Amino acid sequence: MKQHFDVVIVGGGLVGAALALALDRQGRRVALVEGQSARFEQLQDGWDARVYAISPANRRFIDSLGAWPDMARIGTIAAMDVSGDQGGRIAFSAADAGAEALAWIAENRWLLAALWRQLQDASGVELVEGVRPLRLSHNPREAQLQLEDGRELTARLVVGADGANSWVRQQSGIAADVKPYGQSGVVANFATEKPHDGIARQWFLGDGILAWLPLPGNSISIVWSTAQPEPLLALPTERFAAVVAEAGGHALGQLEVLTPAAAFPLRLLTPQHVIAERVALVGDAAHTVHPLAGQGVNLGFQDAARLAAIIAGSKDPGEWLALRRYERGRKEAVRTMQLTCDTLFGLFHAKELPGIAWLRNTGLNLTNRLPLIKRQLARHAVGF
Repeated sequence: MKQHFDVVIVGGGLVGAALALALDRQGRRVALVEGQSARFEQLQDGWDARVYAISPANRRFIDSLGAWPDMARIGTIAAMDVSGDQGGRIAFSAADAGAEALAWIAENRWLLAALWRQLQDASGVELVEGVRPLRLSHNPREAQLQLEDGRELTARLVVGADGANSWVRQQSGIAADVKPYGQSGVVANFATEKPHDGIARQWFLGDGILAWLPLPGNSISIVWSTAQPEPLLALPTERFAAVVAEAGGHALGQLEVLTPAAAFPLRLLTPQHVIAERVALVGDAAHTVHPLAGQGVNLGFQDAARLAAIIAGSKDPGEWLALRRYERGRKEAVRTMQLTCDTLFGLFHAKELPGIAWLRNTGLNLTNRLPLIKRQLARHAVGF
């Protein structure tokens, strides 16, 4: 059976779901293909170890889709406190930027459920769940997507929102440069003895980076970027909590594990292009960054917002010149964030250069004493 759509999106995660909603609001006919069936029955049982820092700009974007979730399980970052490995420190707050918050911490499943609830009421979106694509082909007029259940979907545009190992990117022949960081991100959630006061804390440890992100109440989510995740994953829960608390200088007293630790490899992904004939990439399919700045999903949401804005009102959403505008329009923001994170990673892991540790920690302290620069940092933090 053949079905025709304006746009077919492969990947129903946060970015793909947001793009589908944005296109539905334009009156587009959209198919959203997700290999797994959506299940959100036990949203409030425990905590999801996958959390994201959502910037003010992207909260506004999600709000415009009617999909910002209930704040009951959302943490608010009111301030940042960053420590170097030899006494360096910088702290800034949302007030420095004249903003309500620097970011909000949302669980993947809590935010995804809110997006999918809107999708289920979207008249222009057909949800194709539990079915994987088999083949992708395209010509100057349209793209064709063959599904494993025998259906064929045709569209003016196919969007790959299917993650860092993007099937759409591979099928489209788009090469990607991959730089492994030699580290994994260890994630877990904890209850804290002391209140976090809405402060996100980050420590550059010399051999890794540890971030504590505020969740509602006395609880936090952590991301520990380390070259040796296995010893952390092997620890009994009480010992793991003690190690994380000690690494953070017991800033919040004793910790209690809420969700078991998990780990994912860290790498910098830079495709040579994010478009092909009748194809566009968004989110992690188009780029990945080191999580030290917490900007990965923010870049993805802005991909979705930008692509939707560019093709708005166009009879042909896959027209080549429009896709070129999308690629050019996103290149600077993405490359700037990738370069910033990559440079910071290199700076705080360089050990062979004499004086480099003194230099990076002195730089943090100096910046902390300069209100104008701190204000710019705060504005930059809320700007994506």
